[in-house]
Amino acid sequence: MLNKKILVCVTGGIAVYKSVALVSKLSQAGAEVKVIMTASAMEFVQPLAFQVMSRNDVYFDTFDEKDSRVIAHIDLADWADLVIVAPATANIIGKIANGIADDMVTSTLLATTSDVWIAPAMNVHMYENRSVVRNIQQLHDDGFSFIEPSEGFLACGYVGKGRLEEPEKIVELVKQRFLGSTADLPLLGKKIVVTAGPTRERIDPVRYISNFSSGKMGYAMAEVAAELGADTVLISGPVDLPKPSGVKLVQVESAAEMLESVLSYYDDASMVIKSAAVADYRPKEQHAQKMKKKDGDSTIELERTTDILKTLGDKKEKQILVGFAAETNDAIGYGKSKLTNKNLDYIIVNDVTDPGGGFGNDTNVVTLLTRKGNQYPFESMQKNELAKVLLKTIIAEEWPNSNDR
Repeated sequence: MLNKKILVCVTGGIAVYKSVALVSKLSQAGAEVKVIMTASAMEFVQPLAFQVMSRNDVYFDTFDEKDSRVIAHIDLADWADLVIVAPATANIIGKIANGIADDMVTSTLLATTSDVWIAPAMNVHMYENRSVVRNIQQLHDDGFSFIEPSEGFLACGYVGKGRLEEPEKIVELVKQRFLGSTADLPLLGKKIVVTAGPTRERIDPVRYISNFSSGKMGYAMAEVAAELGADTVLISGPVDLPKPSGVKLVQVESAAEMLESVLSYYDDASMVIKSAAVADYRPKEQHAQKMKKKDGDSTIELERTTDILKTLGDKKEKQILVGFAAETNDAIGYGKSKLTNKNLDYIIVNDVTDPGGGFGNDTNVVTLLTRKGNQYPFESMQKNELAKVLLKTIIAEEWPNSNDR
């Protein structure tokens, strides 16, 4: 979905809050998103929320021309690859069905030649009203597509059909729209969290303890997860690498910050891939001022950091947990021990002294160990290619029918 242009038209209903999440997830997936709001929508959510999530100006006034070189509603109508009306109220559905253009949303919809998807959200009785049913049928006849509302508890207190479809499902449909068959997207609908890079444990404002991890393997895993359709979050320590496309990047520094960030995404994650090289120890005291050089030796007392992988293993419920083990000897033996002791489903082990792998290299040599006792050795290959092989091997074990959708 990289650089696909999606125009989201937001109309006035309590489900507007879901549209904020929708815009955020579309942006994370690599799309360029712009938003038009009706006056009623702004009664529920301020335009600033959509501006932050889309990183674009929000439009709501037909006569507010942000660029004097173009006519805004015509320019937006021509710009979009896809238009989504979410939430779509009974009122906006009636206006579109009857060709009314009395605000920024309806004027733009009347001018666009792009596909328009309508995602209704309203009270169940309103949704079943004959005039609304008639207007929906008219829009079907006119070539509009609908994202059917789901059933459940509605804000008005009723239980029935009328809930705006969940943002994750809408994003999945958009991906299918642009990418075609989902046969090559086995992680579609899955949320994958990847950690990458080193952590830094501060000694004072100018010194820290760290390691040689470049983050390249973790970044490759995140990029491939997104390419395979996953909603991907990359939690990264300090590295000098570009942000992978279609990935939400969260930057942290210390082991404590990485733990906090991972836990904040853990509950609804389908899989967590912990490839970060987290510091095992940190200075017991962090000095507020630069430590001055003294005669003789100096000692820094260290304390253990929290074992993030063990913590995730202890809290694991439905998540698939994948660890990495960078060793300098007996990599397989240590890997098997960590697999059991930390309650992992998979562990990827490598000997960092191997000239074909290790920190900083563009290639890696690893062995994938599984809880089921399987062992998959992989010879030296580019880290991006290795990431594909590793993820597809795990997918084949966990979701063998994922390509049959």
